[in-house]
Amino acid sequence: MNRRLNTLCLLVLSVGYAAFLVWQEWGFRKSLASPLSFAATVPTPPSRAPLDTTAIATVLGLATETTLLPSAELLTLQASFVLGTGLSRALLADAQGARIYQVGDQLPGGSVLRRVEVNQAVLWNKGREEVLTLQTSSAGFLRQLDSASQPQTPVSATRFLRPLSGPPE
Repeated sequence: MNRRLNTLCLLVLSVGYAAFLVWQEWGFRKSLASPLSFAATVPTPPSRAPLDTTAIATVLGLATETTLLPSAELLTLQASFVLGTGLSRALLADAQGARIYQVGDQLPGGSVLRRVEVNQAVLWNKGREEVLTLQTSSAGFLRQLDSASQPQTPVSATRFLRPLSGPPE
């Protein structure tokens, strides 16, 4: 009797699970057959103008060497300090006086100091590069050093240095 009851429960459970699966499949197929209640429209993106590749290359520094226009800024380049390590600087003068600027600084006219070279400073003004050339003076106050010449070793005053005699007491 107990065995028949177990078999009957197993049969009822199997038939019930099969009926549940049939009902789930019927509901799924019914949802596939029903039409969609809304019409999907994909908005078309507005057409964009093509990018100016020469402007992008210029900003990234990839443009070929071209002649730069002279700067419209009311500045004069009086000296350039080009460093191998670190940021280079330029001594620029305007009507208020002279001031040292480093690469990336904004200048009084609104342009930005982009590059400092030995004989010129390159500015970024209104989407283009402009150049300020070094103004040579007849007085010879500042002179250009040759890169081929050996830098002289500075003479150190030894009278201010005391030799280390040992551990402090």
